[in-house]
Amino acid sequence: MAALLGPLVVAIIIAVIVLASSTVKIAREYERGVIFRLGRLIGARGPGVIVLIPIVDRMIKIDLRVVTLDVPRQEMMTRDNVPVTVDAVVYFRVVNPEDAVVRVENFSRATYLLAQTTLRSVVGQHELDELLSQRDRINQQLQQVIDEGTEPWGIKVTLVEVRDVALPEGMKRAMAKQAEVERERRAKVINAEGEYQAAERLVQAATKIAVEPVALQLRYLQALTEITSDRNSVTIFPVPLDILALLQRKLPQPPGGE
Repeated sequence: MAALLGPLVVAIIIAVIVLASSTVKIAREYERGVIFRLGRLIGARGPGVIVLIPIVDRMIKIDLRVVTLDVPRQEMMTRDNVPVTVDAVVYFRVVNPEDAVVRVENFSRATYLLAQTTLRSVVGQHELDELLSQRDRINQQLQQVIDEGTEPWGIKVTLVEVRDVALPEGMKRAMAKQAEVERERRAKVINAEGEYQAAERLVQAATKIAVEPVALQLRYLQALTEITSDRNSVTIFPVPLDILALLQRKLPQPPGGE
């Protein structure tokens, strides 16, 4: 009898441990347990200790943390028929564990496929310049479209980022040439604007000098101070313009008016 009692006690202990492990579950703070009783949805429980009825209840754990989904490179055509290769990253989390289990077979894979097709669709609606210069607006549009598609599954898309836009080499050379021509155009416009402003200043200076001729003599003196140096032995004195005009009037005119 004693020989049979030992194995029986061991079997009872093992059965109790197995029963306890299948009855008592522990869900972490970031986990929820979706419970089915005889195939019918009971609800989501947790975090903490969750007690199940053996054989009757079945629990599926759902992680509520943000999941990072990498969308690989997709080759597509923009609206202006430029071939590009785009990849993106999607951040989402489960906000309704019950819908994530009941309404979709694999919510992670479903979100991945939806993000992949949405990326191709949205990028194809924009031109290349918009794709390069309006990245934030395209990211918001991608997030909105994907979030609307995953909402029935209890998934919330928090962020979508287009990481890289790869262009063909020919397009890169064409864009570099366009940028170079644009810089040359700006340089010519700036140069022409400088010439125009200089001409305007000269007209204003001529108007001032016409009113006060002595201003021209002062300008001559200022120019002398700029061109002379300490080692220069030649001294230049400007001749006043009014003296030249006076001498011209007093000089005798040659016969015949020549």
